[in-house]
Amino acid sequence: MKNLSDLLERMEALRSSVHETQKALVEEWGGIHSDPGVENLAAYIGLRRHDLRGLQEELALAGLSSLGRCEAHVLFTLDAVISALCRMLGKEGARQSQFPHGLRARTDRLLGVAPKHRWTRFMVTLPSQAAHDPSLVRDFLSAGMNCARINCAHDAPEDWLRMISNVRQAESETRIRCRIMMDLAGPKLRTGRIAPGPPVLHLNPRRDMEGRVEREAPVILDSSGSPGKSTRKAAIASLSVAHKWLKCLSAGDEVHFRDMLKRNRKLRIAERFSEFEVLAFISEGAYVAPGTRLECRQKNIETTTLDFSSDPHEIRLYKGDALFLSKQDEAGKPAELDMSKSVKKPATISCQQPEVFDFLKAGEKVWIDDGRLGALIEKVNEAGAWLRITHARRQGEKIGEGKGLNFPDSDIRLPPLSAKDRENLAFAVRHADMVGYSFVNRASDVDELVAAMDELGGAHVGIVAKIETKQAVRNLPEILVHGMKHDLGAMIARGDLALEIGYERLAEIQEEILWICEAAHVPVIWATQVLENLVQTGMPSRAEITDAAMAERAECIMLNKGEYIPQALRVLDSVVTRMQDHQHKKVSKFRALHW
Repeated sequence: MKNLSDLLERMEALRSSVHETQKALVEEWGGIHSDPGVENLAAYIGLRRHDLRGLQEELALAGLSSLGRCEAHVLFTLDAVISALCRMLGKEGARQSQFPHGLRARTDRLLGVAPKHRWTRFMVTLPSQAAHDPSLVRDFLSAGMNCARINCAHDAPEDWLRMISNVRQAESETRIRCRIMMDLAGPKLRTGRIAPGPPVLHLNPRRDMEGRVEREAPVILDSSGSPGKSTRKAAIASLSVAHKWLKCLSAGDEVHFRDMLKRNRKLRIAERFSEFEVLAFISEGAYVAPGTRLECRQKNIETTTLDFSSDPHEIRLYKGDALFLSKQDEAGKPAELDMSKSVKKPATISCQQPEVFDFLKAGEKVWIDDGRLGALIEKVNEAGAWLRITHARRQGEKIGEGKGLNFPDSDIRLPPLSAKDRENLAFAVRHADMVGYSFVNRASDVDELVAAMDELGGAHVGIVAKIETKQAVRNLPEILVHGMKHDLGAMIARGDLALEIGYERLAEIQEEILWICEAAHVPVIWATQVLENLVQTGMPSRAEITDAAMAERAECIMLNKGEYIPQALRVLDSVVTRMQDHQHKKVSKFRALHW
């Protein structure tokens, strides 16, 4: 009895402390809005300010709840334990708090109603081909996609409209509902352009293991007078041609030529995008240079390819190499070597956001291209930053244009919404169900997005706060509270987040994000490299199957682009539907075992 009396006294003291913290936080946040999720989040923060491990063991030994699954209903659980202790001691129990509901309703509003056979939704990042291939989107929906993600960092508004149209068409044909999320690029730091090499274009169809063509190589024939890589990423590249010749072509025509290796090749005209752009496909590999003669024999017309931009130089870096990160908008170049192969001038590449240099200091880490290259800042001056490569494979790593730059040690403060983001936001509130908010760091960032959406009449559009920085993790409760003015979700963006906090802490931090969001009744999207090998190659690794099983605790799981999305969706569906019979959130479910 003494132990139970002591337990009751400690539980009542804990409940009082939690309630005091809850009141203080709700008062602090009270000017924002009132929501059961906000109140429960405040109580959860009050609870987790205590080290409860000893108390949990004693509660479990007494046959009571150990408080280990109380995220969504903190005061209700505390009151239930106190009430049980009172009855065990022959005392009158305390009044029970109301059981808070909210997570399922908010999830349904943001992500749509889940399929009947599983409670976790699946999100897929649409590839560029989804703008031109309605059957691809239909295959995704039929295989289990519930939400389509359009990345505003890629493609163009006319491509997004086509993607959305194809999603809606697939919805009508399959009778499967699909939400659309448009993901704003945000202040993503990226490498700048790289100087071009010789002007040679390699057209290379995809082949299977036996050499058979699986997918023809696409190419844009472009008469706009702006040669170079096509803005339509569905094409590998673009060939600049004469406008008078191009306007005579139509779908079904064949264009014959001899490539640089003197091989006879032909392009199949598939579709006209505009007066200046025609989509063609080639089923055999070819090398094309400026001046290549193109002939359409059906119409007896010919031309030659004009000058076009070549692929960029290869910049390969090894551990110990120097790299100059330039503040100027200059083309990146490989290191210059002298006659003895010693480095005369180190490799150079620029940063697309020069304002970042104001926040960099010597001794801070840099990660490049999703962590493929690691470096240390040795010096910063008015021209840029001098880096020393600290992490690279033995064979070195290539660095390219538009690759991500992460500065986990630097306190970088850039505007959360660029002018381009605001343009894309105006498009999103007209066409999407929710907006992905990249690199949100603090509550004020959320306020800025909410204000911009309200100005655009976007109060009906949901928000997904992408948690991918140290600051976002530190400020997560306030980010959630401020974002809950709209239907809100949170994405665990594990790629950038791992670089920011360190890979060894990712498992720990993603758990904490799940707990905090459940306490706030905010749905979570589990993202980055889910079934990555399966999506890219058609064969999963053992470890990623286990990762997918753990992802079942989130309300939504996101797959990135790849050749084998339908197969990955079917595997994910199988894994998740099996796991949901064993676990829901942190609760283990004991179905009968038949061993």
